[in-house]
Amino acid sequence: MENINLRSEDLKKLIRDVAQIKEMLIAEKEEKEMEEVELTDWAKNELEEARKEDESKYTDLEDL
Repeated sequence: MENINLRSEDLKKLIRDVAQIKEMLIAEKEEKEMEEVELTDWAKNELEEARKEDESKYTDLEDL
């Protein structure tokens, strides 16, 4: 097997690069998971009803 000489700066840069790639892959995975989520029919109906409701019926947080 061939010997490879590495400088500590090169190794540190490689470690930083791998960490950055890892973060990017995790973020991409999480983004894809969020895109794939679909609401159930019940949740879709509840959301539709909530959007129809008049905002004047809402309770102000300061009143709580």
